[in-house]
Amino acid sequence: MASETEITLLGGERHRVDGDVKEIERLILDAARGSILQLAWLTDARTAEPLGVNPTYVMTLRALKSTDQSAA
Repeated sequence: MASETEITLLGGERHRVDGDVKEIERLILDAARGSILQLAWLTDARTAEPLGVNPTYVMTLRALKSTDQSAA
């Protein structure tokens, strides 16, 4: 089972990323507590590309349904 989380940024832009909402929250909080301009590095759920998010601009996190990628 893979989990996805939707992140909404200050300007309204939304991103779906791989990971449980609590895991994503932890990554964002860790980046916010880190050095100035530290990004939270996540994986885009649609493209599998790395996505750097500035924690200052995160407005909301929303847990999305888990997806079972092992189904044949």
